[in-house]
Amino acid sequence: MVEIIGVRFNSSGKAYYFDPCGMKLSIGTMVVVETARGVEMGKVSIPNREVPDEDIKAPLKRLLRVANDADKQQADENKIKEKEARVIAVDLIRRHGLDMKLIDVEYTFDRSKILFYFTADGRVDFRELVKSLAGVFRTRIELRQIGVRDEARQIGSIGICGRFLCCSTFLDDFRPVSIKMAKEQGLSLNPTKISGVCGRLMCCLQYEQAAYDDALKTMPHRGEAVETPEGRGIVADTNTLKQLVYVKMDGEEGHKYEIYKPGEFNIIGKEPTVSLDEVREKRAREAKEKEAENMVPYSLSAITDEPEEPEEKKPARNRRRRGGKRNSAQQNDREQSAEKNSAPNPKRNRRSRGGNKKKPAKGGYTNQ
Repeated sequence: MVEIIGVRFNSSGKAYYFDPCGMKLSIGTMVVVETARGVEMGKVSIPNREVPDEDIKAPLKRLLRVANDADKQQADENKIKEKEARVIAVDLIRRHGLDMKLIDVEYTFDRSKILFYFTADGRVDFRELVKSLAGVFRTRIELRQIGVRDEARQIGSIGICGRFLCCSTFLDDFRPVSIKMAKEQGLSLNPTKISGVCGRLMCCLQYEQAAYDDALKTMPHRGEAVETPEGRGIVADTNTLKQLVYVKMDGEEGHKYEIYKPGEFNIIGKEPTVSLDEVREKRAREAKEKEAENMVPYSLSAITDEPEEPEEKKPARNRRRRGGKRNSAQQNDREQSAEKNSAPNPKRNRRSRGGNKKKPAKGGYTNQ
């Protein structure tokens, strides 16, 4: 067993083991360590612990010191220099006419080397670019071509789930993801729904794959013939999370579908694992219990001789908007005029019965 600490140099990425040299360090402590590419400053992500010798890649680099104020100030100055170097590098790439995209620029802690990360569709001859960069910065230059996943990790973004990308927050390393995982999990095979911002399959597909692998061990495949308490059938579909199997059964009246759980049927062609008679009795007992739960008990509270309370009538809407309420004198005058208008008029009625009389012509009389 070897005592180590884990140090991470970026907010995301792999944690590397170092020899603490007898110092006890907690998570979040800034330290200066010796690496394969020189002196670097990082943050402790794994406190002191012992690991087997097989997990150590020899030789184990050692811890130099805990970062002081001067080290932190130098790291801040390196961040400023990285932004300036990025502007110069983009201009030189444009001048050389190279088909490459600059992603990030990184200074080593002691400024002995500058690393330029870029993406390209194919191989790029950047020898002349390296000479130009070395002439400007007067230090060692290293160009590294990275993939689209590393690009997404370094730039960072928000995924379709609404959270920051897993690779740029907590993933230590990329794990292989295949389309088989999406099929076994019953996901849509539409590339736009199962791909991340990098254009590759989402890393989160492998988070639950171990649970699906355990669940699929007890599930039959689609199309397999099974023997059920109701007879033989064909597996039409499965629900892995709910542990349900949909079986298509053919009969005289046509085909029907029954739902079973693993352990309630036997796969034809394999050794039987359950007794169908016991399963039949169990399903009948569960059906009776379910029917008893669904029965509504008789209650006398629904029958009562008490008269129903009349519903409250809403007050009549006042149609007179501008005038408001009338006083009592105006209301009496209006009612009296309404009664006079409603009284029958005998002259009008007599004329309506006998019809209109003809007026005498001028200069004579009409025959009566």
